[in-house]
Amino acid sequence: MSVPAGCDDAALEALARRVGEALAGAGLRLATAESCTGGWIAKAVTDVAGSSGWFDRGFVTYSNAAKERMLGVPAEAIAAHGAVSEQVVRAMAAGALAASRAQVSVAVSGIAGPGGGTPDKPVGTVWLAWARAGAGVRARLARFAGDREAVRRQTVRAALEGLLDVLGG
Repeated sequence: MSVPAGCDDAALEALARRVGEALAGAGLRLATAESCTGGWIAKAVTDVAGSSGWFDRGFVTYSNAAKERMLGVPAEAIAAHGAVSEQVVRAMAAGALAASRAQVSVAVSGIAGPGGGTPDKPVGTVWLAWARAGAGVRARLARFAGDREAVRRQTVRAALEGLLDVLGG
């Protein structure tokens, strides 16, 4: 397995540290809502010493039922667009804010592989969303290459980089 550039453990740790510094500096708390990464974003940020001062909680909502129950994602959105969609990931990010004491959230849902892809949503398709209280939700589609681990590592990196953008850092 080759690790994509900028996605090794040290790079992810450095990004998570920067996210923590930005959150702490702004007096904000973070919540994560993860599907394809299975809690890896929460792990990355809680590996940073002092993260209890700015990390509120993480939701690992791998199943559609968990997305609905824990984050309030409408079943209709999942049925109409699929779990890996802009509509669902936006609802996940908003739901993470609503179900936590955080002011900032990140949500991811994707197809890490090796199976599960379709012509419309091939392996490596990932939707990411970031929400900030009072500022709405932004989302983006990513298409990552590589095996399951590579797709997941790239998703964690993109999620952390997007948090830095949301935080202005």
